[in-house]
Amino acid sequence: MRFYIIVPGAVKGMDCMRVHTPTKIRNAHGLKMVPGDAVFLTDDGNHTVRKFTLDRKLLFTIGTPDQPAPFMSGKPFNRCCRAAVSPQGEIYVADGYGNGCVHKFTPDGKFIKSWGQTGSGPGEFNVVHSVCCDADGWVYVADRENHRIQVFDGEGRFQTEWHNLHRPCGLYMLGEKNPTFFVGELCQQIKTNHYPNLGPRLSILDHRGNLLARIGGKQFGLGLDEFTGPHGLATGSNGDLYVGEVAVAQWKFYWPDKPAPDA
Repeated sequence: MRFYIIVPGAVKGMDCMRVHTPTKIRNAHGLKMVPGDAVFLTDDGNHTVRKFTLDRKLLFTIGTPDQPAPFMSGKPFNRCCRAAVSPQGEIYVADGYGNGCVHKFTPDGKFIKSWGQTGSGPGEFNVVHSVCCDADGWVYVADRENHRIQVFDGEGRFQTEWHNLHRPCGLYMLGEKNPTFFVGELCQQIKTNHYPNLGPRLSILDHRGNLLARIGGKQFGLGLDEFTGPHGLATGSNGDLYVGEVAVAQWKFYWPDKPAPDA
C-alpha cells in the first residue's frame, strides 16, 4: 500500500508523486494536511496514525503497528479511520471500524482522553468515520450509520447534531471561522433499500448544519453528477473540490453481475 501527493505539474495541470514511506502502509484510509508541510496518515489496516513531512520523513506514530486494541474496548486503536487537528495542535482520531469512540492526543501524540461508545444517543456512535475541527475548537464527527454529524467541544461534551444526511462518510471543512462543510454520503448496500434520493451524493452545509446545496443522490452511477462512494474530499487552492471514491469496493453492490473496470 502507498499513498500519493498530488502537486501542480507541467503536464496538463497535475502530476503525482508516489510516496514510499519508511514503514509499511497497510490501508491508507485517511489523509490530513496540516500547517508546517506535514500530513497525518490514518491506517486502519495496521491501527496507527502517523505524521510525515512532505519529503517522506516519519515524525511520529500513534498506536502500535499491527497490534489493535481489543474490539470495542474504547482504547486506541482498532481500525481507526481519520485524524483531525485543532487550532492548538491537539489531535483527534475517529476510531470507528473496530471501536465506537473519538480519542484526543497532545500535538506530539501523547494520549489525553477518549469519549463515546456504540449506540444512537447523544455522544454515542455507530461507525465513527471522520472528524474535523474548526477555529473555535468545535469537533465535528461523522457518525455514519446513525445518519448524522455530531458536534462536540474540545473536551468531548455533546453540543448538537445534524440530520438530513444519509450515511455521512467523507467530511471536509473549508474555512476556519464559520466554515463550510462538504459531506460525502453513501447509499444503502442492501437490495431492499436502493431507493432514489438517498445517496450516494455530496451535500454542502453551513456551520450550523443547514443544507446549502446537494449534488447527485438520485441514483448511483458513473455520470458526471453521479457517485458510487464519495469517501475522501478536499479542495485546492483555487477552490476546486476533489472527491475520492471507493468505487471498486462499492461496485459489487451496485453491479454484482458486471465485472469492475481496471482501476
